[in-house]
Amino acid sequence: MMNSRIENAFNEQLNAELFSSYLYLSMAAYFESQNLKGMAAWMQMQAQEEHMHGMKFFDFINERGGRITLTTIKEPQTEWGSPLAVFEETCEHEAKVTSLIHNLVDLSLEEKDHAANTFLQWFVTEQVEEESTAQEIRDKLRLVKDNTVALFMIDQELGRRRAPAAGGTEA
Repeated sequence: MMNSRIENAFNEQLNAELFSSYLYLSMAAYFESQNLKGMAAWMQMQAQEEHMHGMKFFDFINERGGRITLTTIKEPQTEWGSPLAVFEETCEHEAKVTSLIHNLVDLSLEEKDHAANTFLQWFVTEQVEEESTAQEIRDKLRLVKDNTVALFMIDQELGRRRAPAAGGTEA
């Protein structure tokens, strides 16, 4: 059975994961408006992955006898000054999500909720990958600056991203 502190915190994280999906959809729409189809496709897949993360929390809360409480998802930003600005924000956002996950791990240890702690370890590992990937793209964009040929190449590269496998990692 899930205690109320864990239940409330996991519901908040469910909302945060759904916001992440919404944010990345907004970024995909921005890239579409800039005719950067590869980056748009990459962000759409990122949005799907974040939705899947939210559903993991949804399912876990239900499996533990908790009650799902869906709340309002705040409106995401819709405009950025450049692809670099988008990935700067992506890095900041992923660092924030990592912090939220770490706080949940701390809470699970404080509450001696071993099932929650075990469940969260997947997210701890996932966030290492999420931050690393976002930083790599951001760093490439920093290197190319205003070089449109290099930007085109990065866009093409990101467009080759494959859909996540059933386990949650990219195929």
